[in-house]
Amino acid sequence: MPKPEIIGSARSTYTRVVCMACEEKGIEYVLTERPLGAPELVAIHPFGKMPVLRHGDVELFESKAIATYLDRSFPGPPIFPSDPHLAALTEQWVSLVNTAMDRTLIRTYIYAYIAPKTAGKPDREAIEAVMPAVREQLGILDRAVARTGYLVGDLFTFADINLLPILHRVGQFPEGAEALAATTSLTAYYDRHAARPSFARTVPPSGPPGRAAAGYSPPPLAS
Repeated sequence: MPKPEIIGSARSTYTRVVCMACEEKGIEYVLTERPLGAPELVAIHPFGKMPVLRHGDVELFESKAIATYLDRSFPGPPIFPSDPHLAALTEQWVSLVNTAMDRTLIRTYIYAYIAPKTAGKPDREAIEAVMPAVREQLGILDRAVARTGYLVGDLFTFADINLLPILHRVGQFPEGAEALAATTSLTAYYDRHAARPSFARTVPPSGPPGRAAAGYSPPPLAS
């Protein structure tokens, strides 16, 4: 059986999530760098987004689906708990981050820097407008990890893997870094887990992300 091939960009948070999942489980994989809308992406993802997976006859898109497949197909530490309650909590946090927090932290805040209305100038109006929500959502996460240092019980799960690349991007810009530093438990959580080999080995190239950061596409491909 060939190694799993992850197609996407190292700068994409969701591509990084899948790579981190492989690293946590000790899976040998290949990362094929491609831009949004590349033929290899379009052939698998209906909107040409990243990441996608090829593994033998298996083709998948969406990071959660890919990570689930990898977790169930390979040995190594599980990243999705078998306990029903803990599994549900993992799904809960993945869903909340992907459907609500991602839109605030990445698609609105980070995009005000990397895809502003006026090229070369951060969208200050959008940044100022979204910062209350950024602080509120970081506060929610701060309280969530306060007791155990994890999102789910005392386990490092896919919920944590899914969040860490987003926090990394938020911390690359001044208001986000300040809001993150204002937390107590979340800052400790990030610093602790950023020391994991899976995080260190998947750090994207230095410098701010481009328009393809986090696997998002500019209109009309954005969902």
